[in-house]
Amino acid sequence: MASLPALLIEAFSAEPLQGNGAAVVLLDTPASSGWMQGLANSLRQSETAFLWLHPDGAWMLRWFTPSCEVPLCGHATLAAALGLYHWGRLPRATPLQFWTRSGALEVAVSGAQIPQVSLTLPSSGLIDEPEPPAYLGPLLNTAPLRYWSSPLGYRVVLVPPDMPLEQLSLPAGALQGEDRNGLVVMQAATAQTPPLADQPCDYQLRFFAPGLGIDEDPVTGSAHALVAPWWMQQLQRPSVRGWQASHRRGGMLCEAVQPGFVRLSGTGHLLWDGQIHAPGCGTDSHGWQVCSSR
Repeated sequence: MASLPALLIEAFSAEPLQGNGAAVVLLDTPASSGWMQGLANSLRQSETAFLWLHPDGAWMLRWFTPSCEVPLCGHATLAAALGLYHWGRLPRATPLQFWTRSGALEVAVSGAQIPQVSLTLPSSGLIDEPEPPAYLGPLLNTAPLRYWSSPLGYRVVLVPPDMPLEQLSLPAGALQGEDRNGLVVMQAATAQTPPLADQPCDYQLRFFAPGLGIDEDPVTGSAHALVAPWWMQQLQRPSVRGWQASHRRGGMLCEAVQPGFVRLSGTGHLLWDGQIHAPGCGTDSHGWQVCSSR
């Protein structure tokens, strides 16, 4: 494993220098968690996706932030699908399943000019909380309308549509308690919300997760998969368009496919394509070839 194919995809945006960056590394064999965590820390993307082909033909996928492994990541799943497509391992219009710590996730690539990816993610549902933490209203400079927790571990707060969401500044140390592991701040789309594929968006959000090593995640597929069913219910529609009003903007189409799952559709921009040089391979106690942390 002296050198490995790797690339960086700016997910959920067709434009360069927008969307959410994810590195994708194609492994020959399973690597140790320590080695993958060390490489993710060096690459410094919101998430780094690691792919390898199991002997039975299944594609395995894991995601790491610079500081920890996460159980679910939408934008790095999109990037992994585009990576396999770029490497000639995923034909257009051919569904493929990634096996992950959140179960099997189906992806497919379509589109004539710009490749479009659809990915189906679990949506664990929102759990009403009686009231938000007392510190949150003053921090947001507005009175929250609703506040939820979720089995995914994210907290979600609904703010009024007149709150200037794009201007919100949340220092990494400002969030407290469970909010640090993922806080979605969302509101109904406004007249200033950009369209997505020439269609108006229905809602917009921002996502902060300093507890996961991510002060702010630019475009977060797992957050949209979590909240999109609530917006579908409010609007009485089977699909909605979500926008992320961060400094690296992007959005996605969200569709209901079956209870507990949401299909996200978007594209990505290939920023760089190359090789990772990180020697240090060994064999673990199970006889797998692994790489040690450096």
